[in-house]
Amino acid sequence: MSDQQILNLEERFQQRIDAEIKVEPKDWMPEKYRKTLIRQISQHAHSEIVGMLPEGNWISRAPSLRRKVALLAKVQDEAGHGLYLYSAAETLGAERDQLTRDLLDGKAKYSSIFNYPTLSWADIGAIGWLVDGAAIMNQVMLTRNSYGPYARAMVKICKEESFHQRQGYEIMLTLAKGTEEQKAMAQDALNRWWWPSLMMFGPSDAESTHSAQSMKWKIKRKSNDELRQQFVDVTIPQADFLGLSVPDKDLKWNEESGHYDFGPIDWDEFWRVVKGNGPCNRDRIKARRKAYDEGKWVREAAMAHAEKKKERKAKLAKSA
Repeated sequence: MSDQQILNLEERFQQRIDAEIKVEPKDWMPEKYRKTLIRQISQHAHSEIVGMLPEGNWISRAPSLRRKVALLAKVQDEAGHGLYLYSAAETLGAERDQLTRDLLDGKAKYSSIFNYPTLSWADIGAIGWLVDGAAIMNQVMLTRNSYGPYARAMVKICKEESFHQRQGYEIMLTLAKGTEEQKAMAQDALNRWWWPSLMMFGPSDAESTHSAQSMKWKIKRKSNDELRQQFVDVTIPQADFLGLSVPDKDLKWNEESGHYDFGPIDWDEFWRVVKGNGPCNRDRIKARRKAYDEGKWVREAAMAHAEKKKERKAKLAKSA
């Protein structure tokens, strides 16, 4: 195919994007579009799976049976989200096993937020309220992204994430309305999770290498900084209702802009964690590698069963 033919295809592809027509797996697409989606969807899937680890650690230590069951259901939801997303990546020609190996080999990333430890039960509330709240801000936009399988997967994921966010906020509300010790626990969790939650939206627009093209292709609908500002504007009144203080001395309402002004993010910390030097990076990958290695026999058994089933079906077809 000549360069001019490819250029014509790319122009028609962009026209389709601009017309809000979903791209489906068998449609022609630029190779860069396909690779961008694989990178983003796989990173999203890895984040869902790795994100099970800090919360799964608290299932057996939750303060009541009700809390245990709710947290167990949430962690199970996250596993399902990962499966939806890996399936969406497979429609683009990616192999799930290769995506997992890329994660374990350090070639693929996941959200930096999951490299922080959960030190108390209040952290589970803060994760639900702040981390899932930040995720919803981003993921609601993804239900309108240009790639059909990804957009459709996000509809179900967002419904479940909304439940997770309410669950976390209810935990924080219970603690904030409890004893002084419980309220202090909630405040401590907010202090530790606030800034990492703001970092979840990714680098500033000026430093983001993928945002402009992703927005042109409508893989993204809003920039990192737009989503971050939206999260702050929504979350501050929630913190006020809880009676908790956001750990930002520069935070104030700006009458002129109609938004909250907030202090500078420590981008050195962000990049340090992204590059593998956060508090729990090594522990998270070690846990995933252990699960992958110990699950080898399950994968092999499933493949053997599928092969036998295929052989039986072929024999029945011949004898018919």
